[in-house]
Amino acid sequence: MTKYSLETKLTAVHAYLNGTESFKVTAQKQNVNMTMLKKWVAKFREHELAAFQTTYTNYSVEFKMDVLNYINEMGASIDEAALAFNIPASTTVGNWKDLFETQGIDALLPKKKERPPMNKKPKKDQLIEGLEETLQAENERLRMENAYLKKLHALIQEKEKSQNRTKRK
Repeated sequence: MTKYSLETKLTAVHAYLNGTESFKVTAQKQNVNMTMLKKWVAKFREHELAAFQTTYTNYSVEFKMDVLNYINEMGASIDEAALAFNIPASTTVGNWKDLFETQGIDALLPKKKERPPMNKKPKKDQLIEGLEETLQAENERLRMENAYLKKLHALIQEKEKSQNRTKRK
């Protein structure tokens, strides 16, 4: 999705409003999407320059309910409600509506974003304890294997010596 600067939006809106050309022709001349141009013009007519000011807002439950009530009482579409209340994305209003219809008003409450609590004792200590026991067991197994191989080697050498003795006689 292409992001347009404020200057581009205002230039395109003013070109359409001051000209005698259609949305399609104006959009082509300004090198913007025609659907976006229609939305920009509608927003500009409703809210003027404030329509293009970027806001990072946490909407209150009351505001969300006002928007949803506006949709129900006026029979407005989601896009019309977003335009009337100057909400940048109509999908936001659609999400509110879906949440309210499926989960009720509690779903519209702001979600608290917090970090999970840190554990008092790091997991590394637990891993080290288990690892130490595992390493000791493996060390013991290797010692036994080494002792077995030494005895086997000694037996093989002893057998070879005894065979050499019998052959000499």
